[in-house]
Amino acid sequence: MASRLKLQQLLKTLLGSPNVYFQPPENLKLSYPCIVYARNSGETQFADDNPYTYTKRYGLTVIDKNPDSEILDKIATLPMCTFDRHYTADNLNHDTYNLYF
Repeated sequence: MASRLKLQQLLKTLLGSPNVYFQPPENLKLSYPCIVYARNSGETQFADDNPYTYTKRYGLTVIDKNPDSEILDKIATLPMCTFDRHYTADNLNHDTYNLYF
């Protein structure tokens, strides 16, 4: 099981900047493009009625002015990552993913 700090570093590397935020407070001014993420669930596998493995699931949102951002393809190719949806808000493109890490 990888740590959240390893995920933070991986996302910074994929983004190519330090604009990666874990559960940012509402009053924080974000710099774009950025990735905002939070833990939202987990997956437990059982063997003989006992927990065998547990993997945390994070919700990631890529926020960018560019609707065709290259960041999207980088995130989508991560293992155990699925695209959820796209929406626009405040003239920014938001693409959300679920990532087991």
